[in-house]
Amino acid sequence: MRAALHVPILAWCAGIVATALLFLSPVHAQQLAKRLILKDGSYQLVTKYEIKGERVRYYSAERGEWEEVPKSLVDWAATEKYEKDRAAGVASPEAAELDKQLEAERKEEEARSPKVAPGLRLPDDGGVLLLDTFQGQPQLNEIRQSGGKVNKNTKSNILRATINPIASARQTVELLGTHAKIQSHVTRPMLFVNIAGDSDTSSSQPQQGSTAEPALDPQRFKIVRMQTKEDKRIVGAIKIAVYGKVSQQQNLVPTESEVLSGSNWVKITPTSALSPGEYAVVEMLGKEGMNLYVWDFGVDPSAPANRDAWKPNPSASQPPSHQATELQKPR
Repeated sequence: MRAALHVPILAWCAGIVATALLFLSPVHAQQLAKRLILKDGSYQLVTKYEIKGERVRYYSAERGEWEEVPKSLVDWAATEKYEKDRAAGVASPEAAELDKQLEAERKEEEARSPKVAPGLRLPDDGGVLLLDTFQGQPQLNEIRQSGGKVNKNTKSNILRATINPIASARQTVELLGTHAKIQSHVTRPMLFVNIAGDSDTSSSQPQQGSTAEPALDPQRFKIVRMQTKEDKRIVGAIKIAVYGKVSQQQNLVPTESEVLSGSNWVKITPTSALSPGEYAVVEMLGKEGMNLYVWDFGVDPSAPANRDAWKPNPSASQPPSHQATELQKPR
């Protein structure tokens, strides 16, 4: 009785194994398959092949059946080279092409989000940021535009000069408060500006007939030393001559500016140490003067920590080359 039961059980097990092999064998065959490369650049995945006269008979690893192709269509040199390269561990053309694509994507990502310090990258959506060092740790601080008494654009806190020749021959552009929210603890902070996608920071006079985006001028942005007076900071003055000519005056700080390679980011660095005080990043518009797009900051080595500073992510201090470092951004 026991022996009689063994036969059906063994038959059932054999059937299960055969069924499993039936489903697994095509996948396994493709993994072990050779390539029969044709002269048009395409190829067939084969487990084996044989030459019969002017025909090549091969067993398809994809379809699991014998097929034929004219011998004259096979690129024998490419077929042999592929087999030698595979045996030597050389990557396939598809893998090499994928590596190229991944490398190009990595470089594009790094250009959008450049690394400025260990574990710190600029955001890919632009802005104005100050690179500071506090208690030995590099930190990024986002500088937001501040409202002023001349004219406040409530949508994006942009200052624009409103000229009224009748009211006064001299007008000042002022920021309320005696100190900026962001204070640099180093006297030569690096500032990074990218407002390429901000339509509000373009010139008030649109350029007609211009379809191509102009080249980014690194000298477009300057640092201004502000004068503190009572409960406000003076960015600059606007003078109006009796004959109607308008001129602007501001205390510009000598700086070095450059466009970071492959990006819309402009790096601004003071040429010498800044004395403690209040400053602002402004946009220059050539003959139009200063368009008063103001991002204010201060320099005070003894100031407390900036509340919303972006700090290096400890887990990403040494990120893989294909991954951008994540910032600990405030939420």
